[in-house]
Amino acid sequence: MLKHRGFPGRLTGTDFQFTIRRPNPKGVTPLTRRERFADRRPPDKRADAAFMAALWAQFGDAPFERGNLDAGRLSWLFEREVKPATDPFDPADYEALLVIDEAVARASFPDAFADGWEA
Repeated sequence: MLKHRGFPGRLTGTDFQFTIRRPNPKGVTPLTRRERFADRRPPDKRADAAFMAALWAQFGDAPFERGNLDAGRLSWLFEREVKPATDPFDPADYEALLVIDEAVARASFPDAFADGWEA
């Protein structure tokens, strides 16, 4: 499992996790698309925006390996702002390649792309 050095481990001041420390011994947690409903709590929305900003700052529009990125947090963005970069795609593989759909991400999280944005 690739560890993304320099990537924030969590949203500052919260328990919203962005990365995992070690592979799951029971198997890889698969990525699944989670629906984001309009009535989500503001802290959840802030965590999504901060995670998107961190992804963009670390990888930009280049494909990246899932590695130690948290499956739960990725699943809130999966198949919308973050899409599979390869076909076939294995959602239960730490080496799976993903890519940010910049147009969708900018529309969903415009503040995450602003210069100097902080979580």
